[in-house]
Amino acid sequence: MDAQLLDHLRWGALSLILLVISIGLHEFGHAWVADLRGDLLPRAQGRVTLNPLAHADMLGTLLLPGIMIFLPILMGHPLPFGLLGWGKPVQISLANPRTRQMDDILITLAGPAMNVVLLVALALVGQVAGVAAAGPGNHDFAKFLATGILMNAGLAAFNLVPLPPLDGSRVFYRLGIYSTEVFHLLSQWSFFILLICINTSYFSEVVWWLMTPFMLLASAIWPVFG
Repeated sequence: MDAQLLDHLRWGALSLILLVISIGLHEFGHAWVADLRGDLLPRAQGRVTLNPLAHADMLGTLLLPGIMIFLPILMGHPLPFGLLGWGKPVQISLANPRTRQMDDILITLAGPAMNVVLLVALALVGQVAGVAAAGPGNHDFAKFLATGILMNAGLAAFNLVPLPPLDGSRVFYRLGIYSTEVFHLLSQWSFFILLICINTSYFSEVVWWLMTPFMLLASAIWPVFG
């Protein structure tokens, strides 16, 4: 096995670990805020934990991303830039009718917010450690941090797209932008709608546009992307 392939496999494994952690923190965000808002269900189901494996979906967190990462590498191609993955959805009860709408919005936004918190933390590590992408001896560490920042900016942005089952659609529904009928109709056909959308250049442009403020925030802290 040549050195280049080993290096690609190493970065593939690191990327998968980063994705598992990032998805786990996203789902933890939902569960934690639900717990703060008095929803007992996530804690009862063991979801108020930082353990990423508690939030992992076998297909969406491990198998599909693993195939997307390692299959191209084994076929002689570089690591893919974009990955598709998801975690085990956090179940909530929204038992209080007086605060149900606000609770749902806060719980929903907590997932993408946690990805933003993580990318800020990674940027701070890069800034405090003084690493630069071109710095001798620091290249791998800087690449690891930059990969995590890009990944979490992408996860936050992707989940804010207002298409079920993504978080943005639920916010649109609770704000009244989507009627109940429209939301349920979109949810019914969500798999096919999302499958079509992710294969269009327009969808990619929307995600990049949503990523922009997060990348600007990271660059303001650690100007490695400038």
